[in-house]
Amino acid sequence: MAQLQVNGLQIEYDTFGDAGNDPVLLIMGLGTQMTAWSLDFCNALVGHGYYVIRFDNRDIGLSTKFEGAEPPSRLRYLLHHLFNSSLNAPYSLADMADDSAGVLQALNIESAHVVGASMGGMIAQLLTVGYPARVRSLTSIMSSSGAPGLPPPRADVAKHYARRPNVDDPDAMIAHLIRTFQLIGSPGYRRSEDEWRELILASVSRSFYPQGFVRQFAAIIADGSRVERLQTIDRPTLVIHGREDPLVPIECGIDTAKHIKGAQLEVIEGMGHDIPPPLVDRLTALIAEHADHSISAAR
Repeated sequence: MAQLQVNGLQIEYDTFGDAGNDPVLLIMGLGTQMTAWSLDFCNALVGHGYYVIRFDNRDIGLSTKFEGAEPPSRLRYLLHHLFNSSLNAPYSLADMADDSAGVLQALNIESAHVVGASMGGMIAQLLTVGYPARVRSLTSIMSSSGAPGLPPPRADVAKHYARRPNVDDPDAMIAHLIRTFQLIGSPGYRRSEDEWRELILASVSRSFYPQGFVRQFAAIIADGSRVERLQTIDRPTLVIHGREDPLVPIECGIDTAKHIKGAQLEVIEGMGHDIPPPLVDRLTALIAEHADHSISAAR
């Protein structure tokens, strides 16, 4: 792994495969490090003939942290919700899309097939809107248009996310994270507590920075609806969403596809808000098929 200088930030990144092949840029979600794009996932895309780039978003993992940048207060969130007042997030999703474009530029990659999961899907959408020449195709996974009126997370998931675990107590924090992923994970492809523990311990040992989660969340809320922006997208688009997603309900994926001209919607039965190992081959095959088709259509 290595770092790139992007927009005045240090961005940690990693690559897989032959740099001479068509590139795929992977953008991960809220408070989640690039390692959530598993080695199996990345290598499966390599097996389909692609060059794969993954990176840590700003404020997470091994990329630059925004130390001291204060997220909005609870009062500001309430005023934003009630009166649509400004939220004054430390940075925006558009800034994060700029980072994604900067990664490609720093690697001397003119354009790539762009794949984003959850918040990463939102960033990928905005990258496509703001930098269409950088995007060969767009794949938005378990994400949303941000349109008002879409269903919220399932009640038990929302209640769990509202809790504030003691970040100074490692055991309590690990238990909280395990419960988080048990709640939002795929019911059709459940992982054991030990499997989640192993993944979480590996992630925490690499980097533990909950402050970044809070600021990234503020960026999501401040971005609001992307509906009008999505309607300007003219790149081949695939929307993938789990039927049983309890965090970002299926209606959010359906709505995203509805607002992007020509978008293909693929609903995965049994999938929640994660990428379980048994679905890696199916998901990467869908992404590769979509990218292959966009290449053929462009010729």
